[in-house]
Amino acid sequence: MKIEIVEGYDDIEVIIRCHKVTDDIHKLEYLLNAHAKKIFCTKEGITYLISINDILYFETVEKQSFLYTEAEVYELPLKLYVIEEMLSDSGFIRSSKSQILNIKKISKLCPDFSGRIEATIEGGEKLIISRQYAKLLKERLGIK
Repeated sequence: MKIEIVEGYDDIEVIIRCHKVTDDIHKLEYLLNAHAKKIFCTKEGITYLISINDILYFETVEKQSFLYTEAEVYELPLKLYVIEEMLSDSGFIRSSKSQILNIKKISKLCPDFSGRIEATIEGGEKLIISRQYAKLLKERLGIK
């Protein structure tokens, strides 16, 4: 791999030249975009660039990852652990084995008897925070 940095431009542009686009290339692309605080995703064959501020949560269903906003659901080719690494410092937290939640979008929390937490997010949707991740969520929010 060859990396070249050239100063003196008004904007940042990254060009990846490769023989074939692989999963590693996609990961690199997403990491670069996460730095810009936007995520590439697709819906019905069209690619969209979504601001992380508009994302409610991510979810994996049958080995496919999805990104949820208030109005739309998009697909993305990343595993949840990659998304979690990319956005860990941006207010996102793992809420279950198959979900990552934007804690800035939580409007209400309600504990249940089994140690889980029911989170109501913007738009009124309810998500379950599993016992395994409930303690971490409370710590991140400063709740006892």
